[in-house]
Amino acid sequence: MNAKRIALIGDYSESITAHRAIPIALKMAVDKLNANVSWEWLRSRSIGAAIGEALRDYAGVWCVPGSPYENTGGVIAAIRCARETQRPFLGTCGGFQHALIEYAEAVWGVRDPAHAETDAHAVNPVIAPLMCALVEVKGGLHFEPRSRLAKIYGRDSATEEYHCSYGLNPHYADRLQTGALRIAARDDEGGIRAVELEGHPFYICTLFQPERAALRDQLPPLVKAFVSAIAVG
Repeated sequence: MNAKRIALIGDYSESITAHRAIPIALKMAVDKLNANVSWEWLRSRSIGAAIGEALRDYAGVWCVPGSPYENTGGVIAAIRCARETQRPFLGTCGGFQHALIEYAEAVWGVRDPAHAETDAHAVNPVIAPLMCALVEVKGGLHFEPRSRLAKIYGRDSATEEYHCSYGLNPHYADRLQTGALRIAARDDEGGIRAVELEGHPFYICTLFQPERAALRDQLPPLVKAFVSAIAVG
């Protein structure tokens, strides 16, 4: 039987800690689950207009850290395809940010949603600079009760690692109180650090980088859950 494949959407660089961690985390999850799942890096510049064709042979999509991407439009298209075709989707760090941009445009009706990293002069960008940059730091998380993320971790709080300077603009935070896209985790100060999509087989996005735990020889619970969703889907 052919392995189910994961598309790792982004622009691989050995210098990015999360990129080094992701294959290790996936292998740990596959070994733990004895799952017939493989993965492949898909550079953003390789994604053209025929996104359905590009992702046809992939059972899951992980939008990885490392923004700004070479082809932002291709990344957004891949996220939209995963959301609309019900493929298991994981977005970490830059993946979290661009999933929110995709959703803001497609569902919230925000015209030309902006990311302040690439459009510093945008008025009310969906993704804005954090009050305090989270570069190479650890921080506490508090999972929303009854969220899928809380169930995956099996507890109501955790500590995770970050490497980012941008997050959801608070101007848009109220939109996560209603509708299918909901808050899954906050930090100690109440900042939104993860979201998940109700009614989707698996769609979770985190501003933190859970994959980094694999570099400490720890299986990230979220990566295990993602692989499991693909294996049994």
